[in-house]
Amino acid sequence: MIKILVLCTGNSCRSIITEGLLNHYGKEFFNAYSAGSHPAGYVHPLSIKTLEKNKIFLDNFKSQSWNDFSDINFDLVITVCDNAAGETCPLYLKNTLKAHWGVADPAKFKGTEEEAEIEFLKVFNVLKKRCLALVQNYKQNNLLNIDQIKEIGNLI
Repeated sequence: MIKILVLCTGNSCRSIITEGLLNHYGKEFFNAYSAGSHPAGYVHPLSIKTLEKNKIFLDNFKSQSWNDFSDINFDLVITVCDNAAGETCPLYLKNTLKAHWGVADPAKFKGTEEEAEIEFLKVFNVLKKRCLALVQNYKQNNLLNIDQIKEIGNLI
């Protein structure tokens, strides 16, 4: 199984959603985990709600530090926020393939609860498109092509 670490600064929204998507759609090939450089310590309720509305039910989501995974030899790191992409990864990730799939932070959206749910769904849909493309790419090629994975990060 390919081990993927999805990074975001707070590990409460985008990285959680991506972890859920990869483990749901890529369960034949991938074990995805998510973490943050400065974890919020909670998973945003709309992240869980959005996943569940889309029939992705996993009960082990938690906001955690990238240091919690230093004993795992990851095959790929995907950053989903610009802050995490600009940070220096811990030493244990030094030789790991890295790709940036930046997307807006839905937790920073200002509006009604209904508008916020729509914003989370927009982010979910972009990340879903990228995760499905990664799964399809791996299924066809049976390898991680970093140039193609980076290109997938441009899908919107």
